[in-house]
Amino acid sequence: METKIRPDFEKGDGLIPVIIQDSVTLEVLMLGYMNEEAWKKTNLENKVCFYSRSKKRLWTKGEESGNFLYFIKAHIDCDQDTLLLFVRPVGNTCHTGSRSCFKTEYSSNFIFFLEQIIEDRFNQSPESSYVAGLHQKGLAKIAQKVGEEAVETVIASLVEDEKHFIDESSDLLFHLIVLLKEKGYSLQRIAENLKTRHKE
Repeated sequence: METKIRPDFEKGDGLIPVIIQDSVTLEVLMLGYMNEEAWKKTNLENKVCFYSRSKKRLWTKGEESGNFLYFIKAHIDCDQDTLLLFVRPVGNTCHTGSRSCFKTEYSSNFIFFLEQIIEDRFNQSPESSYVAGLHQKGLAKIAQKVGEEAVETVIASLVEDEKHFIDESSDLLFHLIVLLKEKGYSLQRIAENLKTRHKE
């Protein structure tokens, strides 16, 4: 993967910190270090490679476990000496078996993961996937389903039953994401639009 980013490896004795973030859920997964050789290897192989300070050598994440971090894109900070890498992780990232080396709440980011699942289901057979079945029925059917779920959510909000309201709200949001996907839009597009409309 070609990149025009040029980190300043002269700072920090040739090593710079690298923050690893899931490109879908936006979870911060881990922190590692790279030297210039590790950065070049990452770009060449599209798998994140670090410099191990303890082993004193290059170390591709997943070389033993198979839990690779596939490199998607990178950003660099204003001082050119810290990298933020967006990745597609395979399996868990932390050596303890956790998704992340940080104890963060995955549930708060699950909606982005759900969006990816819905996108993947569009390519499956209608017989094996509810989402694929909706996709096959077309835009009008999906829009109708969103309308039905919206009405059910309104009704549930007027009833003193928390679980019912949460369930119906979840159904509404799920089908709205399906509708967005059918129209070719993403949650990110909606977030960007909301941001432009936000007034301090």
